[in-house]
Amino acid sequence: MENLSDPELIKFLQEGSLDALGSLYDRYRQLVFRTALAITGDYEAASDLLQDVFLRLFRFSNRIDPGRPLQPWLYRMTTNLAYTWVKRDRRWLKPFEYFTEWLAGPGKNLPHEAVEYWDDWDRLQNAVAALPLSQRMVVVLYYLNDLSLQEIGDILEVPVGTVKSRLHYGRAALKKELGRGAFAEKENLPDLGLEGS
Repeated sequence: MENLSDPELIKFLQEGSLDALGSLYDRYRQLVFRTALAITGDYEAASDLLQDVFLRLFRFSNRIDPGRPLQPWLYRMTTNLAYTWVKRDRRWLKPFEYFTEWLAGPGKNLPHEAVEYWDDWDRLQNAVAALPLSQRMVVVLYYLNDLSLQEIGDILEVPVGTVKSRLHYGRAALKKELGRGAFAEKENLPDLGLEGS
């Protein structure tokens, strides 16, 4: 089943196929886990949310239109569940223990050469963890998952202008926390997207 397209797998899933669920899980587990981890900052919570997202995918498969892309549904479910977890448990102030794992994974992240310049990952972890949840979710979806502003707006069900604003203020907070020269003073350091809006 792993060679089937998402729409084909969703149709099998709607018929109750656990093999189809397993194929979708294998295909999207890293995306869901990294997103949940980046928002919650908690490895165990991200693992729980990963399972919850795919249980809901199975449970509500009949509500999913096979003709539409699955990723936006997965992002929306992941961000909603992560948001609820953060608001309920208020654990988001602790540093991201596994921040470097998701940052080093595939997606729109810092190039390996740039990562080598940082000696103190705690500063970066704490800066992202300290962002207000609404800004953190936008920063994670934009930089980690390489989503467009429109896609983020659709997932979070907010206007694109709100996404731009949250991204702008999130960048500004990261830049302030990490220091204006933290990026510019490094020779040949690529643009990390913290400038502008």
